[in-house]
Amino acid sequence: MNVVELFIEYKHYYAIGIKTTLLISFLSLAIGTTLGSLLSLFKLSKIKILRIISTVYIEVFRGTPMMVQIALVYFGSYVIIGVNMDGFLAALIAVSLNSAAYVAEIIRSGIQSIDRGQREASRSLGLTNGQTMRYIILPQAIKNILPALGNEFVTLIKETAVASTIGVADLMYASKIVQSTSYQPFNPLIIVATIYFVITFTLSQLIGVFERRLAHND
Repeated sequence: MNVVELFIEYKHYYAIGIKTTLLISFLSLAIGTTLGSLLSLFKLSKIKILRIISTVYIEVFRGTPMMVQIALVYFGSYVIIGVNMDGFLAALIAVSLNSAAYVAEIIRSGIQSIDRGQREASRSLGLTNGQTMRYIILPQAIKNILPALGNEFVTLIKETAVASTIGVADLMYASKIVQSTSYQPFNPLIIVATIYFVITFTLSQLIGVFERRLAHND
């Protein structure tokens, strides 16, 4: 059975895998963006303890493998709270926490990319720090942040492959099922690699179009 025939024969498993992979990636980016926004504000805060909390969080989650983080959430849920957590939920929590660390740095760098002179000008006009951030800084920073968030989404799609290690029915898990059922160890991986490439390449092209439109609007 060649690659095409194998895909047609087991397309149901791959369809479920695509759906699960995209769902985890999208929800993780949404949750990660919310938490990451808070962490970025902590890191830019004048309050030292908030800066320390943000820095420690970011360094820990960026400095440890996602596979380890998923395993800690999945197995740690029973050790800490005595609950056998569902694999999908464990993967969603771990990937969201990991994404938040990267998104925090994206947002922080986007905010800091705005010329400090604009902050000084807004203060001279009588605007508070909150008003300056809301009406002056963030509208401009968003243009730098949105394309980077798109790239983070592409990265998450690839990194969620480790969720299969705890039994989540993503694309990699689908390939394992097909491997064990068809007794073909190689071709199912070719199919999965192709699917990942098509998804990420398409998204990368869309992000590129979006970036060019933003540049044109400038």
